[in-house]
Amino acid sequence: MNIRPLYDRIVVKRVEEQESIVNGIIIPDAAKEKPQEGEVVAVGKGKRLEDGKVIALDVVAGDRILFGKYSGSEIKLDGKEFLIMREDEVLGVLNK
Repeated sequence: MNIRPLYDRIVVKRVEEQESIVNGIIIPDAAKEKPQEGEVVAVGKGKRLEDGKVIALDVVAGDRILFGKYSGSEIKLDGKEFLIMREDEVLGVLNK
């Protein structure tokens, strides 16, 4: 990947949910909600405090996370969609 997020920002790739068909009804892509689960692709160096110290982030590349519906900013890199968000917007890390 050709991006390095700054400070406490992370780059996340959404994890697509498996499509399920119930009683033969198929929901069109336009009506589906975007997943609120993703995989961390890249992380910044950490959060900078007022005194200049940098605190490392709790999430690392490869972590699977949950985030809010309206979290982050959507970007496109090399034809793929990603989110850039602050670590504060992460709701939790899923255990493997």
